[in-house]
Amino acid sequence: MKSKGVLFLSNGHGEDAINCQILKALKASSSDVAEAAMPIVGDGAAYARSTVPIIGPTSQMPSGGVFYMNPLFLLKDIGAGLVRLTWQQLQAVWTHSRHCDLVVATGDIVAAAIARSTSRPYIIFLSAHSSYYEGQVNLGFILNYLLSSDQCLAVFTRDAVTAADLNRQGLKKAQFVCNPIMDNLNSTGKDLQLIPGVRTIALLPGSRLPEATDNLVLLLELVKEIAATSTVPVQFRAALVPILMLELDDIAVRAGWQVRSGKLIFSGIKQHGSSTAATVEVICYSDAFADILQQSSLVIGMTGTAVEQAVGLGKPVITIPGNGPSFTYRFAEAQNRLLGDSVQVIGRYPANSDLIKEAALAVDRTLQDERYLENCLKNGLERMGQAGGSIKIANFAANYLCY
Repeated sequence: MKSKGVLFLSNGHGEDAINCQILKALKASSSDVAEAAMPIVGDGAAYARSTVPIIGPTSQMPSGGVFYMNPLFLLKDIGAGLVRLTWQQLQAVWTHSRHCDLVVATGDIVAAAIARSTSRPYIIFLSAHSSYYEGQVNLGFILNYLLSSDQCLAVFTRDAVTAADLNRQGLKKAQFVCNPIMDNLNSTGKDLQLIPGVRTIALLPGSRLPEATDNLVLLLELVKEIAATSTVPVQFRAALVPILMLELDDIAVRAGWQVRSGKLIFSGIKQHGSSTAATVEVICYSDAFADILQQSSLVIGMTGTAVEQAVGLGKPVITIPGNGPSFTYRFAEAQNRLLGDSVQVIGRYPANSDLIKEAALAVDRTLQDERYLENCLKNGLERMGQAGGSIKIANFAANYLCY
């Protein structure tokens, strides 16, 4: 029997990861499927790790794919070859899709438009739209046209509220089957060298360099302030992408810290209620993201998908705006609307010393607010849903391919 061809499209780093979850589930449920991928944004590292063939050229653009936050970033992307890159990607998609039976898209109007342009049947996980953003989803004429097309077999939403909203608007093919973002977050048993009985704070600086490097330097300033002012014992663990681990020596020099075997160390902190100086450590891992999230009491994040996952697990999240291009106040504010009370955004501008102090006080206050911590568990389930979305979307695709 001839293998069924499936092309995965995504326009974002988080979207790549979601597609890889669906792809993994599809492989498990159907062995006669030939998968390929076209990441529209970034280098498609998630697909490479999943050993999925990437059919066209990829490149890291200056904006990191979020130029909608600032039109100037679009100009930088165009200067870096965005138009030529996009045209080459489209040509690769059109050529490869001739041999495909289904297109699986994750993202927004860009992913939907490219999927529609193949003339092949497609399904989409609409990751960028939620009724939580603005009370009612406004798809606009073009996206509504794309999703209403007979080519579009199903629209999977990121939450139940959005599916109900789109159904009321007449898009009956919209459905919520759990959020694939919440899949593959089980602890692996990694030894995080945790001190029993001490609250764990997770640091998530993001994945795009050089921004993630700048974010980690900023987070280390916050760590020092927390260590100096916290009225409860805390310990810090950082979940970093592998390439950021290679930057630790430079980061330590920039931040005035020392680094030793994956540990960032700062000595001479005067702690709350103590007359003696202390040492604070941030132990960094590139292979323990789920373990760190699961075992954390609170998360300090400057990223997108990872913060969503933290909220889904019921964790309180503190965010401080950075210099971007990705994680700015505008992004953090939109994220706050999406994720609700679980996320506290400190400040409206790139964090300075005053905002660092404010954030440290917010961390201390949050860790002692039992009622708020309980509400975070409820809010996380409501906003992000349970795990299992990848399998259900993959099953939909497999059932279609069987006919």
